Amino acid sequence: MSADSEKKIYSKDGVDVEEEASFSSFAGTICKASYENSPFVEVHDLSGGNFRGPRPFTLKNLPEGYFVEMSSDSIGTKGIVIDAAKTHATAAYDLLAMTASDITRYGGIPLVFVNILDTSSVGTEGDEISNTYKSALAGLGDAAKKEKIVLLKGETAQMSASLGSEIADSKTKLNWGGVMFGAYHKDKMITGENLTSGQVIIALKENGFRCNGISSVRTALRKKYGEKWWSNPEAQDDIRKAAEPSVLYDLFVNTIHGWFNKDFKPEINIHAIVHLSGGAFKEKLAKDILFPKGLSAELNDLWEPPEIMRKCADWRGIGDDEFYEVWNGGQGMLLVVEENQADQCLRRATEFGIQAKVAGKTTQEKNPQVIIESKFTPGKRIIYK
Repeated sequence: MSADSEKKIYSKDGVDVEEEASFSSFAGTICKASYENSPFVEVHDLSGGNFRGPRPFTLKNLPEGYFVEMSSDSIGTKGIVIDAAKTHATAAYDLLAMTASDITRYGGIPLVFVNILDTSSVGTEGDEISNTYKSALAGLGDAAKKEKIVLLKGETAQMSASLGSEIADSKTKLNWGGVMFGAYHKDKMITGENLTSGQVIIALKENGFRCNGISSVRTALRKKYGEKWWSNPEAQDDIRKAAEPSVLYDLFVNTIHGWFNKDFKPEINIHAIVHLSGGAFKEKLAKDILFPKGLSAELNDLWEPPEIMRKCADWRGIGDDEFYEVWNGGQGMLLVVEENQADQCLRRATEFGIQAKVAGKTTQEKNPQVIIESKFTPGKRIIYK
């Protein structure tokens, strides 16, 4: 049997090697376009011009004594909602938000990303399937440029029947994960050690769900629009809103934290960063940051929840307490700063196109607690102890 015949049979069995090579070549051009995104990374392309091959990198311009770190994550089951909404072109914003912010929140800087994109198939050059997945990679290039992150390389896998979804017959399923490589320095770590009572908590606005609590989002859509919610014409606007991409905060936070200054000194002293992902306020703010220091917080002016978040809570029957545990409530990140630097922080956020507001303050109570004035139910107070 000829090699060409084997390829055709393999294609019939679900993996088109030639199309995969063409798709990977496209992905390689996206990566190469990012190699000068960061002032701290130099890529050494030893591939001989091929889209495959070694591309090691070295770090430069970082403060002496830096450490390296890696963080891995994925878009999780939000991929199902993204596929239903056909918003693959902005899926990478979720991917980078989940991996970059896990480094940023401790005072580090995300630098280099390697991704793994699982697809049903890559389609045929020029068809809707191929174009849809290519739009996802192009979006990754756009997001990485915005965040000054280098896309070193990646892997695309045609998973065929191995890639599951509620939308079983979809030809554009996706599962997207990756590893972010970043740097820390002992003098730039943000661990909460300087937290005290009376500091200001700034909330950075989020327009959607990020990548957490999506199982409850899908259940809510199912309860409202039926078992095949993705195909219900009346659901399409809500599906698109549920797929809203994550806001990227990392470049803003790393800039005011001084990573791009020649002396690396912060513009604003950030005492704590809370990435409101899984567990949100109860786990990430209360249990992880404040309570170990014997501190409390009052959050009396959070952002209003996005409309789709309110709807999903109603459809799913989620109450206020759980609302701010499962989802972010309209803010994707919290920064704790000194009161006399709050206005400067808000101004700088605006310059980066990020909406920010003073949402509350840290306090000292006999028994540590976090009090939230709910924006989901007016007049409702939530107390986490």
